[in-house]
Amino acid sequence: MTHRKRIGVLRGGPSNEYEVSLKTGAAVLETLQKHFEDRYHAKDIFVDKKGNWHVDGIEMKLDSALRSVDTIFNALHGSYGEDGKVQSILEHHGKPFTGSGSLASAIGMNKILAKKMFQNHKLKTPLFLEFRSDRIQSEIDKIVAEVFNTFTMPAVVKPASSGSSVGISVVKYYDGLPVALREAAKHDDLVMIEEFIPGIEATCAVVEGFRGQDLYALPPVEIRPGNEFFDYAAKYEGLSQEIVPATFASKTKLAIEDLARQIHRALGLKHYSRSDFIIHPRRGIYILEVNTLPGLTNESLLPKALRAVGSDLNEFVGHVIELSLGSGQKYSY
Repeated sequence: MTHRKRIGVLRGGPSNEYEVSLKTGAAVLETLQKHFEDRYHAKDIFVDKKGNWHVDGIEMKLDSALRSVDTIFNALHGSYGEDGKVQSILEHHGKPFTGSGSLASAIGMNKILAKKMFQNHKLKTPLFLEFRSDRIQSEIDKIVAEVFNTFTMPAVVKPASSGSSVGISVVKYYDGLPVALREAAKHDDLVMIEEFIPGIEATCAVVEGFRGQDLYALPPVEIRPGNEFFDYAAKYEGLSQEIVPATFASKTKLAIEDLARQIHRALGLKHYSRSDFIIHPRRGIYILEVNTLPGLTNESLLPKALRAVGSDLNEFVGHVIELSLGSGQKYSY
């Protein structure tokens, strides 16, 4: 009998995206158990909110947990899982894993660093200002005055390194800035004020080595939020309309796909990523941010885009695992 590779599905974690991570991990585990039983042995690696590691329900030291598997499918979201910390741990132990490396993950998770990379590569992104959270707490009036003198409303206020739209506010008037800034400051050491670009939101995922292409772009998803913008509830509670394939003109779709590829390469990402955009009717396409570990839940956008091209989560999970193992082979399931 062929040795089955042991795949550790890493989920949970100490971030505020704990619940989403549990769901992404559960979807991956279900896929492995139902469709890859003869190829892989799936192991549930759960990290609790205190940072303790468990393998199939048994608490273990980190070293022991990692020795129990051949590769890690990283299903952690938010801080620790997406910001390069767990990637650095896995790299230190020489353990293969899915997704981007520690440096690229840290850049992708930090919205300010990512935007500076976009600018360096001449990729259009909204204008922004950045402020330290400790300064927001002590000098809020000075900061509001600075913004008043240099920035126009409306604006988007967001933590530099938070996912799933946690801590984000749309501010229409200057008097709304103090509350929005203090809320964002709760979630990160740095806060960004970004130019609000009205338009239609879109997202586009890319997958390395998929369907014979070096970097395959899935069809863009058009997002029409039920709320003012695509916030946590819109993402995970079904309060938005997600259209895939999008209704954009063919030229716009191709441009979005090309930008998603450029972002993936510019930031040195690996295996897969998903980039978010806003399309202004006259000013064109703006890059908002990149997600190095997009969700794989029933409500997540990447699986919907996979289904639009006749694929599914099963094919994607198997493909990405093979990338992490270094084979990148094509197979049937």
